[in-house]
Amino acid sequence: MDATLLLEEARSGNEEALQQLIPLVYDELRRIASANLRSSGPGQTMLTTDLVHESFLKLIGSRNLSWQNRLHFFSIAAVSMRQIIVDHARARRADKRGGTSIRVTMDDDLLAADQSLDDIAELDEALSALEKADARSARIVEFRFFGGMTNEEIAELLNVSSRTVIRDWEFARAWLYRFLTNKRPD
Repeated sequence: MDATLLLEEARSGNEEALQQLIPLVYDELRRIASANLRSSGPGQTMLTTDLVHESFLKLIGSRNLSWQNRLHFFSIAAVSMRQIIVDHARARRADKRGGTSIRVTMDDDLLAADQSLDDIAELDEALSALEKADARSARIVEFRFFGGMTNEEIAELLNVSSRTVIRDWEFARAWLYRFLTNKRPD
C-alpha cells in the first residue's frame, strides 16, 4: 500500500496500517531527528529515538492534520521535531534557572550546555519573527535546517522553482543573521 494512504489510515486509527507504515517512514524520521538534534548544539540531551517516537505519536494522534503525500508528512514531522526540541530546551532552561533548585559545581561543559539552550530559544524566537515577515522563507529554513531537505524537495513541496528556494534561503539567512546580531548585547 502507498505510504500516503497508510498515513491517512493510521491517522484514522487503523492499527494494521500503522504497523505497515512504521517501517516505511522510520529511517527517514530518524535521519530528520538526527539532523535536528545535531543542529541544536552540544547542550541537547534528547535522544534521536525519543524525538522520533514523540513526533510520530504527535503526528499520528492529531486529528486535524492531513498529508498531501509522503514528502509533506516528512516536512510536517521536521517542524514538529523543531517544536519538541524547543519545548525540551525551554523546560531544561527553566530548570537550570532555579526550577528545581539543585546546587551544582559550574564547569565549562555546564556553561556550554546552558548557552546552547539559550541559542535554541533565540533561534526559535528568530524563526517566529521571520515567519511574520516572510512565511515561505521561514518554512524553507525549517525544511532545510531541521528537516535536512534538499532545495529540489522543498521546491516540490512548496510548488516553487529551485531558484526561488535558493533566493528565499539566502534572504532568510541574511534576515536571521541581522535579527540575531541586533538582539545580542555589544
